[in-house]
Amino acid sequence: MLVAYLTRGVKAGVVAGLAFGLLLALVANPLVAFADELGHEGGEAVGEPATGGHHDAGGGHHHDAGGGHHSDVGSGHHETAVPAAVTNAVSVLSGVLWGVLLGGVVFGFAFYLLEPAIPGAERSKSYLLAAAGFVTVSGAPWLVLPPQPPGVSQSLPTETRTLLYAGMMVAGALVCLLSGYAYQRLREAHGRGATVLAAVLPFGLLAVPAAFAPANPVESALPSDLATGLVGMTVFGQALLWALLAAAHARFRRRSVGDRSSEVASARSDAPAAAD
Repeated sequence: MLVAYLTRGVKAGVVAGLAFGLLLALVANPLVAFADELGHEGGEAVGEPATGGHHDAGGGHHHDAGGGHHSDVGSGHHETAVPAAVTNAVSVLSGVLWGVLLGGVVFGFAFYLLEPAIPGAERSKSYLLAAAGFVTVSGAPWLVLPPQPPGVSQSLPTETRTLLYAGMMVAGALVCLLSGYAYQRLREAHGRGATVLAAVLPFGLLAVPAAFAPANPVESALPSDLATGLVGMTVFGQALLWALLAAAHARFRRRSVGDRSSEVASARSDAPAAAD
């Protein structure tokens, strides 16, 4: 049974990760290369953004792919086409691997454990889990360490940002579990509106650790419009990844349920013939 859940999660991860990797290669990498070129023209190297811990591995790793590899952009060297192609290939591969990791862990193992406790109709469970995953992996940590464009200078050391990011991920996961528990506990005795409100209220608890987290002032040489665009690309990429994970998982899950229903119907139709 667990193998079937993991298989569906990994398959959904491949689909979503491939789309995410293509977004990095076709849109994010050119933007980062352009930012890198501006940084060199301004006399400052645009490097890897340290947005904190786990997010660098997923939401921010396209900055790694588009950082130093494009340092020769605009220099006239013919061989820059090869590093660009390699960078894009690495971006696609890393996107797929990131999708497979999230698909296997969240939509495979976690869905196997939490499926009965996930509120809502069967067709919405994948999307609710995706929303919880987005809050855990990105949303909650961003309250303390917002995504940053390449080349920013951050005040907090990397070790501190990593601990803060990991701590907010734990807080995000706990709040999502508390929200689901509140919904399941109250849905029988209260109306839909009150139950939904009770499920939303726990997310306000995330403001507590965010308020006590140390400040992390940043400095960037990039124009504000370009920096905003790069941050928006990070947010959009993560939201798209989770949405595609949910859609692919829901589709594979419906297909699996349909196959089981067909097998049961076929077995029942064969039963009278066997009895005769």
